[in-house]
Amino acid sequence: MSGGATRKLTKAEQRSVDSKTRLTSPAASLIAIVIAVLWTVPTAGLLITSFRPENDVRRTGWWTVFLNPTFTPDTYLDTIETDGLVNSFINSFIITIPGVIIPILLALLAAYAFAWIDFKGRNILFAGVFALQVVPIQVTLIPLLTQYVNWGLAGTYWTVWLSHAIFGLPLAIFLMHNFMKEIPASLIEAARVDGAGHVRVFFQVLLPLLVPAIASFGIFQFLWVWNDLLVALTFAGAEYSPITKFVASLQGSFGGSWHLLSAGAFISMIVPLVVFISLQRFFVRGLLAGGVKG
Repeated sequence: MSGGATRKLTKAEQRSVDSKTRLTSPAASLIAIVIAVLWTVPTAGLLITSFRPENDVRRTGWWTVFLNPTFTPDTYLDTIETDGLVNSFINSFIITIPGVIIPILLALLAAYAFAWIDFKGRNILFAGVFALQVVPIQVTLIPLLTQYVNWGLAGTYWTVWLSHAIFGLPLAIFLMHNFMKEIPASLIEAARVDGAGHVRVFFQVLLPLLVPAIASFGIFQFLWVWNDLLVALTFAGAEYSPITKFVASLQGSFGGSWHLLSAGAFISMIVPLVVFISLQRFFVRGLLAGGVKG
């Protein structure tokens, strides 16, 4: 074939080109911009509200700020001076870090077993784990709380750690399993030919390749645990309350201080925002990772 000749695209390649063309069309870009604006407006309104004076917040909507722009940091100062802020921040870290690490460790081991160890009933058991993702959290709260009371763990950190680990495990196992199955079997076979057992294969061959997957799930789990209120309300004792319970309590017993909620919400967003921005490159790599290129 001469150098100037062009190769005819296959049907699959042509579909891929057509799909990319549709996704990069002006209409697709316009739709993406509209969705981004609609998604951002509520957050922008909450941010504006957090800097408005209390009387303005109670009497008018945030959009009226464009007619009479008046801003003050008093709402943030009042929120920071509220008792329990520092303690709730510390509790959120104590709850979130084990709530992320525990399911990742267990999911890695379980995913390896499902992906590379042949045992009886493996497919049925994995299907059961996958099906657990559709079980609503709400239906498990009372049975779990009853069990924690029987074990003598009620009102401690353990109840929140175990609950978040249980609720996060099905998705974690599913994601880790899919990433492990994308790794070429030749790598595993070569390691076994060299005499490597399961432990060595897991730590020296698979684990370095799973960093993007671990980081992706870690971000999801961190954001979910940090922003969780339902599990904290159900299982955490008063002295173990995270930042979400603190923000919910800002409005007072009769809603007299509800104007503080906007500032409290943004204070609670600081840590998740920093975590997401810091690990964004790993998050993108994890989403795009689908195979290993040699």
